[in-house]
Amino acid sequence: MELIRGLHNLKHQSGCVLTIGNFDGVHVGHQEILKQLVSTAKNKGIPSLVISFSVTPESFFGRTKAKLSSFRDKHLFLESLGIDKHLLIRFNKAFSEISAESFINQTLVNKVGVKYCFIGDDFRFGKGRLGDFSMLQEMSSEKGYLVNKINAVHLEGQRISSSAIRKLLSQGNFIKAETYLGRPFSISGRVTHGEKMGRTIGFPTANISIRRKLSPVLGVYSVLVKINSKTYTGVCNIGKRPTIGGTKVLLEVFIFNFNQEIYGERATVVFKQKCRDELKFNSLEELKSQIKNDVEKSKDYFKSMDFLS
Repeated sequence: MELIRGLHNLKHQSGCVLTIGNFDGVHVGHQEILKQLVSTAKNKGIPSLVISFSVTPESFFGRTKAKLSSFRDKHLFLESLGIDKHLLIRFNKAFSEISAESFINQTLVNKVGVKYCFIGDDFRFGKGRLGDFSMLQEMSSEKGYLVNKINAVHLEGQRISSSAIRKLLSQGNFIKAETYLGRPFSISGRVTHGEKMGRTIGFPTANISIRRKLSPVLGVYSVLVKINSKTYTGVCNIGKRPTIGGTKVLLEVFIFNFNQEIYGERATVVFKQKCRDELKFNSLEELKSQIKNDVEKSKDYFKSMDFLS
């Protein structure tokens, strides 16, 4: 899949089938749109194109939300679904002031060359969020494209959305979150050097760079850790480490029965069970005692699941 960073890097194309959105998590609702996008593009013999934003509109307007997936993981999910091109537009002040009509004319028609457009039923665009399916449909005949609205996917009466998944994750409901996502919830990143404090209390941890100010999960969890095509069990803490006065959200994982040098390797942490919320302890000895309990709870969980590391 071709990644295009900015409209100025988009080469002239005679046509495409496109969709627009943040696609955070690329959940099963997103996948429904993307599958129809890819199928239509193949049938018409033109590229499929996903437009997303390097800074989300919510973040730009000060409504930042915890991300379900990193940009890298989102890009890989899109690629796995057969998308041909991923256009990344930076959402800034100038872009936010483009009217909905101008966005259709200048960007979608003149620059991108849209022939078919698939959008979700709640999609809004343009200054003041005045653009929607009806506007796209009204302008479609004159501008020479077709537009299709994809209704939201529901499961047990609940609309599947990124917000609903964030709520499930905050509740520790990973089974239902997996159903909504279409895969287990995970966080990936490079193993980096940390303060190595875990070693001093007998629990050396792998520190995984997550590069996000907000996380959809906070606390202590039983996890699977995938490194170099192998899977291990462990317990992780994701939070600010209040016992030692931390201020930055970090992901640290203690991998059971593991003694390898993995700095610089990419690791994927799959969340299976919430053990507890992050707590501030009065001493490192109290913290050490609690970690022992977390480890035993996680080992019991994986034993009950017949999963051996």
